[in-house]
Amino acid sequence: MKKTESNKAAGQLDFNQLVAAIRYADAELSAQASRAVNISLTLRNWLIGCYIAEYELNGADRAAYGEKVLSELSCRLNDISNCNRRQLYRYLRFYRLYPHIVATLSPQFKRLLPVSLHSGKVGTASPQSEHQSLPLLERLFYSHIEQLVAIEEATKRTFYEVECIRGNWSVRELKRQINSLYYERSGLSLDKKKLSELAHLNDEHASPKLAIRDPYIFEFLGLKPREVMSESHLEEQLIDKLEEFLLELGHGFCFEACQKRILIGGEHFFIDLVFYHRILKCHVLVELKLEPFNHENIGQLNTYVNWYKQNMMIEGDNSPIGILLCTDKNHALAEYALAGMDNHLFISKYLLELPKKEEMQRFMETQIKKLAGTE
Repeated sequence: MKKTESNKAAGQLDFNQLVAAIRYADAELSAQASRAVNISLTLRNWLIGCYIAEYELNGADRAAYGEKVLSELSCRLNDISNCNRRQLYRYLRFYRLYPHIVATLSPQFKRLLPVSLHSGKVGTASPQSEHQSLPLLERLFYSHIEQLVAIEEATKRTFYEVECIRGNWSVRELKRQINSLYYERSGLSLDKKKLSELAHLNDEHASPKLAIRDPYIFEFLGLKPREVMSESHLEEQLIDKLEEFLLELGHGFCFEACQKRILIGGEHFFIDLVFYHRILKCHVLVELKLEPFNHENIGQLNTYVNWYKQNMMIEGDNSPIGILLCTDKNHALAEYALAGMDNHLFISKYLLELPKKEEMQRFMETQIKKLAGTE
């Protein structure tokens, strides 16, 4: 006993302190590594958006590509992770919403800016968002930022930035708070402090270990273990398989587009697959969601179906159909969106020509297992 006490007095470690020291060093340096990789990934995506914006403004041959620039770019960048058309649009939007991030760039990153922007004067930002640029990069992962970028209203977006940083929310928690209309409830609440306390009472916090497993980071580092296969990568493979499956059924599906971009209310949306059905004489829109079914999914698909009905139907066409496939690891669910059709006989005819829901579900479940390596 006396020897142990004398060792402590001399600054020597006992065994328990050795274990604690190693655990602390591991946790601290893992967190630092995770933050460093995330900042690089986030800045990479911001810079991609910056390059695209600069090209659209000053590109020597931009007129030759017009609205097809993202499509052409995604084809040329197919060897770089997460550079499909949808992601490129998100990077562009990220840059446009957060131009002030340029002020936080180190000399190492500033040299990567387009020559015309080396002065560092990129866009303007509101005072409240400008002072948050640094914590935004250090405290939020790119998966968080994707959720924020999808929010149209600037005040609402800033609200979730602040709350997410303050609560150290995980990405799943941020999604949950947005879906629970926390911002709107806060605006209506008479006791905002109490509501905030309740919102943060049982919230799920982000941790370095969870962040290191972030799918965007794995793809950025070129790591593709199946157990952490990113949603975007898995989704792309499933969409390819789904396209083949529908064409091979022989039900009259004619392929028209993949990741079809449409403009609704000033915002771009992407439909996973678009077919024209030569027997039903209508468009068939297919959306794949790697998550359990919720009414927001079917509402989104119904919006696409109605947009097609108003903007893409020509004389002789019938109303478009939407097919929604929601799937988690072991189960799939198929639903149809029929653009408000109320003629039951007509609906029956539509459903007769489409693949059976059970058939679609079995196919998706089989593919998920194959791609995840569980079969």
